[in-house]
Amino acid sequence: MDLHELSAWQVAQGLAAKRFSALEVTRACLDRIRSLDGRVKACLTVLEDRALEKAREVDGALARGEDPGLLSGVPVLVKDNLCTVGTRTTCGSRILGDWEPPYDATAVRLLKEAGAILLGKTNMDEFAMGSSTEHSAFGPTRNPWDPERVPGGSSGGSAAGVAAGFAPLALGSDTGGSIRQPAAFCGIQGLKPTYGLVSRYGLVAYASSLDQVGPLAREVGDLALGMDVIARPDPLDATSCREERPRFLDAVHTDNLKGLRIGVLGGFDDSAVEEPIRKALVLAARYCQDAGALLSEVRLPLSLEYGLASYYILAPAEASSNLARFDGVRYGSAEEASCLEDLYLRTRGAGFGPEVKRRILTGTYALSSGYYDAFYLKAQKARRAIVREFRQVFGQVDAILTPTAPTRAFRQGEHLDDPIRMYLGDAFTLPANLAGLPALSLCAGIAEGLPTAVQILGPWRKDQRLVRIGVMLERAFGAPSVAPLGKEESR
Repeated sequence: MDLHELSAWQVAQGLAAKRFSALEVTRACLDRIRSLDGRVKACLTVLEDRALEKAREVDGALARGEDPGLLSGVPVLVKDNLCTVGTRTTCGSRILGDWEPPYDATAVRLLKEAGAILLGKTNMDEFAMGSSTEHSAFGPTRNPWDPERVPGGSSGGSAAGVAAGFAPLALGSDTGGSIRQPAAFCGIQGLKPTYGLVSRYGLVAYASSLDQVGPLAREVGDLALGMDVIARPDPLDATSCREERPRFLDAVHTDNLKGLRIGVLGGFDDSAVEEPIRKALVLAARYCQDAGALLSEVRLPLSLEYGLASYYILAPAEASSNLARFDGVRYGSAEEASCLEDLYLRTRGAGFGPEVKRRILTGTYALSSGYYDAFYLKAQKARRAIVREFRQVFGQVDAILTPTAPTRAFRQGEHLDDPIRMYLGDAFTLPANLAGLPALSLCAGIAEGLPTAVQILGPWRKDQRLVRIGVMLERAFGAPSVAPLGKEESR
């Protein structure tokens, strides 16, 4: 196995056993980026010199018998809406240009303190608004399994980078499925943690009540490893849970699902879900049953009927407020203007892309006088009803199996002129964000050359349970491999 194909676990163990050095692993990943990212376009910024310097530091610490941390020598990628001190953070937008934050996001700081080697920042839909990573001001990212298809979004760069073998672990953010859907499209694993479990400090806000930082990896064990590093209470984030976190790695060593009650989602439109995904859901349920779980069918009528509409009022409403700070005065680029109002109009008009403008306008309209009750307030009531629905269902089951997305990766440009069709792809993921629940997307194999996936939903603060179920399903389906992109050149 080539060094760029190693999991984060294998890197950490190999370094401890002195089978290779952090410098060798880092160079292998950087070489992979150099050779393939011209086709994938997963990375907006590559920190080659800093990464190599950090690798040498890790090797030196290991030679002295020191413990540099849980992720010692593990190469990582970080979505470009997480602040990185001294490194540009663009959010995939022209309006931020070459803005360099004066501090690290808490999740990034924790990665560095654990010995991880930051290779670079990844492409994304502008301000995390999109489901295909085609809405980036710096061009689209492509799916390593088929470059003619999208990698999903908005964390498409992180997902594509992990799938292509650029790094074994990456950070993304998830507001309505932005970790899980690209993980599904790129054939890897992705975890959206319980809201508040991972600090949002230093994450550029899209919709503050929905955003959550989480890991993407090719193995569930690597998700657990990443969560044990980044899931810490943070006084800098007022929404951070103060309670002690479980040790996620403890769930990796499970060998059965005895006693767990798992609900399989029913009541959705079968015709809207591709056959390979329906088959994957049936297989996942069978594997859970074989591992000792008790199965039953569950329904989430409110989530499926009202979740999409509720989300696409609440998220744009919060975005219209959060993005008001990008005015050309304090952050990012500014256009020449004759007065303050002209500055706002010119800077925001030139700096924001069409999808961001669409959502700002939608959100501003929903919050405007005369429409607040009809739209925003009604959406908040629907959100509360969805929370109650999940609470009731989780009184009967311990986890829920659903599709992650209704389709596999679609072709580049296929949905760009039809935003409603694009939004419908989030129907299975966004209810978890509305309810603040943990959810894991798991690769369920390759069908006709494209990855399929299932999603596991859990009750609030039961993220560790999802890791346990994910580990068992990963053993049954097989751990995802690095996408075959580039192998044709080596033949």
